[in-house]
Amino acid sequence: MSTAPRVVVVGAGVVGARVTRELLGPLADGGPAVSSVRLVGRRPARLSALAGAFGSRVELVERDRMDRASLAGADVVVVARAAGDQFDVADQAVAAGAHVVTTSDDLEECRALLALDDRASAAGRSVSIGAVMAPGLSCLLTRHAAGLLDGIDEVHVARLGAGGPSCARQRRRALRGTATELRDRSWSDRPGFSGRELVWFPDPIGGADCYRAELPDPLLLVDAVPGVRRATARLAASRVDRCTFWLPMFVGPPDEGAPGAVRVEVRGHRAGQRHDVVYGVFDRPAVAAAATAAVVTLQLAAGRGPVGAHGLAAWTDPLPILLELARRGVRAAVFEGSREFGVRGDDTTLSG
Repeated sequence: MSTAPRVVVVGAGVVGARVTRELLGPLADGGPAVSSVRLVGRRPARLSALAGAFGSRVELVERDRMDRASLAGADVVVVARAAGDQFDVADQAVAAGAHVVTTSDDLEECRALLALDDRASAAGRSVSIGAVMAPGLSCLLTRHAAGLLDGIDEVHVARLGAGGPSCARQRRRALRGTATELRDRSWSDRPGFSGRELVWFPDPIGGADCYRAELPDPLLLVDAVPGVRRATARLAASRVDRCTFWLPMFVGPPDEGAPGAVRVEVRGHRAGQRHDVVYGVFDRPAVAAAATAAVVTLQLAAGRGPVGAHGLAAWTDPLPILLELARRGVRAAVFEGSREFGVRGDDTTLSG
């Protein structure tokens, strides 16, 4: 696309507002990233507050139920509503002829979004599913690790933190749900909050107990990366979470929550030998999620994304996205143990 794209962001919560800010920032060459941004929200008070922050740079639209008119003229639609409330918007956006970036980490919704593959492919459009910290950034790191190996057969993802109130509620639901894992190329279900495992995240977080949860990461990774025979995903949780995860969340978390992290471990082979590649990211989840969604949006607008409906592991060359994320302050690091690939430790920034 020769001109800056027109983008519609649906959802004016923490992630949606941050995606909008990211899109308003300049490109690396100083040029404008977008020609226009329309932000669609449900709450008048929230939109009024954002009007003071964005001014005339953003068209603010109050809409409870989406319609085609709200999406008219969009080159890319970013769906930043609460997980579980994104499929209908994505479906309408594909019908309107736009590329779509979703931010859902709800397993059943991601499964439904994958089913849009035929329609998106027929229209020559891309639906990027789960463009947040995990899934999303974790999927890009998996694809990058796959490029360092001759073949991969295991991927294990763990994450800590939540991006905001709706993300925190989704996290609670995931811990109450049923985890879906791939073992020996067969899917199996396990109860949430089982399989405790001590996982080491980047400093300053360090070690944290992580548990099975109803997460879409294995589903999205297996869809996009052939040859995987085992894929798992876990959530970090505390003793308080273990005692209260079955209760409703009566007290909301801070607007953007505490700092979070993601760890991605990819196991495979190279030159006939077994190798592990382990990446980590430390950042506020809402910040990393918004940057990931915004950069993917700009890549889709430039015609660089895979056609169809897939997770971000389907991007055959994730490095331009990862480098742009690093320029925006979201940096991945390589854990010790991967020295054969020219890295020095978990404080080493990912590079080409």
